[in-house]
Amino acid sequence: MPALRNAVEALVQLIHRYFIWATIGAYVLAAIAPNLGLWIRNIELGSITLLQNQVVLSVPLLLLAALLFNAGLGVKVRELRQLLQQPFVLVSGLLGNLATPLVCILGFSLALQFWYESEEVQQILVGLALVAAMPIAGASPAWAQNANGNLALSLGLVLLTTALSPLFTPMVLHVVGFVTIDDYSEDLHELASNGAVAFLGIWVILPAVLGILTQWVLGERRLATSKPYVKLLNYGVLVSLTYSNAALALPKAFSNPDIDFLVIIGVISFLLCLAAFGSGYLLSRVFRTDRSDRVSLMFGLGMNNNGAGLVLASMALGDHPEVMLPIIFYNLVQHLMAASVDRIMFQQAQQMEATRVGT
Repeated sequence: MPALRNAVEALVQLIHRYFIWATIGAYVLAAIAPNLGLWIRNIELGSITLLQNQVVLSVPLLLLAALLFNAGLGVKVRELRQLLQQPFVLVSGLLGNLATPLVCILGFSLALQFWYESEEVQQILVGLALVAAMPIAGASPAWAQNANGNLALSLGLVLLTTALSPLFTPMVLHVVGFVTIDDYSEDLHELASNGAVAFLGIWVILPAVLGILTQWVLGERRLATSKPYVKLLNYGVLVSLTYSNAALALPKAFSNPDIDFLVIIGVISFLLCLAAFGSGYLLSRVFRTDRSDRVSLMFGLGMNNNGAGLVLASMALGDHPEVMLPIIFYNLVQHLMAASVDRIMFQQAQQMEATRVGT
């Protein structure tokens, strides 16, 4: 067993190093061979009643719940107590995560008035709204931990934005609903008023809480030996979820590509992601935090739970599959930017260590 565990740990480290290529591969496969992904999406495993809602159990929803449950398993209550020592940093990260994308989207809505195709503008804005409305990604603490960030701050940001998502998600969707038009505006307001809160409660918050309770009941020691296997499962779930969701939108986008539309989505996704990571850096400068807090703020504000956004978009906005393209692009850009920040921070840490040893 120890030999198997060591082999799995080595495999997990290898996958982490090259995971961006697995993500890109999932997108490419979804574009050229979507049938398996569409089949996965259409599998129904029955229905149950949760929180007075009739819920159809589908594979993408269960994959999303598995990700959030595993994220909850990694939460350590003793580490979260440390957050009480720096509430201003935590709250500023929460507000930055809410305000930065909203300000950017409102700015994009003004700039895109000059775009020649109104329908494409609405698709971009709705897609970005779903990016901005989602809580911080559960992968953020993993990136922060690898870059020697403050894990307690990272986990606190994930939990706080997740816990407050029933309040913040409808707020974001309503705000963007006021700057969109026609059917797109109606869909956003309807989603904010009805579907989003139930969706987040059942498929995001509930699995995370169950994961935290499981970790508390079983204890860290019992779960420690299973961590490599949980991480390996997470990577598999992430790739499967990415592939199945992208299979709904990418084939149509690339079978008869509208190059300028794809380019503008890529540019806007990059600018939004850059602003999100940059706001984390600026907040760290304002509060004069140390390097570990800066790392956690950057990864926290830069990475949103786009898996949840894609699942929600595919369920509630299936008649507008193009709105998934900004979410897909942002998901890819945020992983590329996270890998870049991770490398920069790692190099800075090496330089600091070399300077310390030299003195």
